[in-house]
Amino acid sequence: MKLRITPLNFATTFFIVAAAYIWIYGAHIAGRPLESWSSTIGWIFILFAFVVFFLDLIFRNFFAELKKLWIVELCFIILVTIIFFLVK
Repeated sequence: MKLRITPLNFATTFFIVAAAYIWIYGAHIAGRPLESWSSTIGWIFILFAFVVFFLDLIFRNFFAELKKLWIVELCFIILVTIIFFLVK
């Protein structure tokens, strides 16, 4: 099996690292600690990591070429970011 690094691999890694950081140091919003929500926020990041990992597997099955895969995944990340900021 050939190792292919894609943008969604980086996103999955970011979510796992963020979850680990929140579990170790706790969640802080505007300098105020959220002791009771740290575990919940950590689990949410793990859920995001699982979803992004699953999407990466789906995209890999549809796009065999690495260049097309990178373009599609980057467009997906940009689209999700735009939707996030519009909803926010």
